[in-house]
Amino acid sequence: FYLTPPQVNSILKANEYSFKVPEFDGKNVSSVLGFDSNQLPANAPIEDRRSAATCLQTRGMLLGVFDGHAGCACAQAVSERLFYYIAVSLLPHETLLEIENAVESGRALLPILQWHKHPNDYFSKEASKLYFNSLRTYWQELIDLNSGETTDVREALINAFKRLDNDISLEAQVGDPNSFLNYLVLRVAFSGATACVAHVDGVDLHVANTGDSRAMLGVQEEDGSWSAVNLSYDHNAQNEREVERVKMEHPKSEEKSLVKQDRLLGLLMPFRAFGDVKFKWSIELQKRVIESGPDQLNDNEYTKFIPPNYHTPPYLTAEPEVIHHKLRPQDKFLVLATDGLWETMHRQDVARIVGEYLTGVHHEQPIAVGGYKVTLGQMHGLLTERRARISSVFEDQNAATHLIRHAVGNNEFGTVDHERLSKMLSLPEELARMYRDDITIIVVQFNSHVIGAYQNEE
Repeated sequence: FYLTPPQVNSILKANEYSFKVPEFDGKNVSSVLGFDSNQLPANAPIEDRRSAATCLQTRGMLLGVFDGHAGCACAQAVSERLFYYIAVSLLPHETLLEIENAVESGRALLPILQWHKHPNDYFSKEASKLYFNSLRTYWQELIDLNSGETTDVREALINAFKRLDNDISLEAQVGDPNSFLNYLVLRVAFSGATACVAHVDGVDLHVANTGDSRAMLGVQEEDGSWSAVNLSYDHNAQNEREVERVKMEHPKSEEKSLVKQDRLLGLLMPFRAFGDVKFKWSIELQKRVIESGPDQLNDNEYTKFIPPNYHTPPYLTAEPEVIHHKLRPQDKFLVLATDGLWETMHRQDVARIVGEYLTGVHHEQPIAVGGYKVTLGQMHGLLTERRARISSVFEDQNAATHLIRHAVGNNEFGTVDHERLSKMLSLPEELARMYRDDITIIVVQFNSHVIGAYQNEE
């Protein structure tokens, strides 16, 4: 199909969302100006999820992208639940007590999070009571464990990730008398999801990453050019430290079977993820849960098989790697994105495209035609296109949309080619997945003045 520019735009803009932080939010002037986010599905239904929320009882903002596999159930659950676990982990003891007393006496609860949601970002009403009860058990334990010390953000993030993954596993083992919920908790546990989450509070930026989505900082150099700083590492076979970690955790006799064809046990691309109990539970536990589970579970090919060379589980963890960065005035934005973006674009190009979009200033690279035989006509075309691009940069009101346009439509000269964009967006569902993955992007814009003022205070 040939799509007209308006048709292309309506596909690209279907899931876009923007949030501007109010100038003065009552507690502090925020180091975040706002964020843009967007998603472009390749799978039907899309397996990626995104979340953004302001923490109401502590300072700070949470943003995250989640990439599901073997279905979207786990990514959905993590996108709804993880931020509550993080917020609860960060709360002071008194606030936890207040919340528990309110639940005890049936009073209204203090709101913990203010969500920033697109209408398509679905919340599962059916499971909310179950999810709430698991979260409550967690905060009750935190109250009992009270050490009187203030929680370190890094520790809070790690604890929240591990605890949620543990709860996903427990809920599936316990099951639920309601058959719909029983099937839901099993689907969540047997599917999987990676997560890349940022917590921004003043000049403190923490990124907690599990899997192969990425966080990248866009930095404006003194000459106005843009550079990228990685704030996460992929947990996959390309990361030698990660391969070593997995090998350290299992006996030497398994060394050859642990990573095959760049996959964990020859099957799973990410080496860390939520859910995926096929790689965590003992074989006995898997069999017991599947046999006592609903019939629909038996129809699912994914639950039936046992991974090959499965001797010393767990092979997979949801524990995140946390990187802390102190924001500086030259740090202009943060990009969180699932691997669908990074498979198509280099981080340096991402930094430049977003930087130029946000400032409206284009540093025109000399047109590189290295190795290409370019006729004068083609050269003329490229220059005309370049001129058009400068005027068309404003067709996107959303930085994430602008980035997706480049990720899907860039040609070998690094300019958006409408014909290519049209082809890629009109691929039928069963073909789309062969050419690209789901893409989910959040672009967070920082307030340099506020960051500068924080620095001067310090």
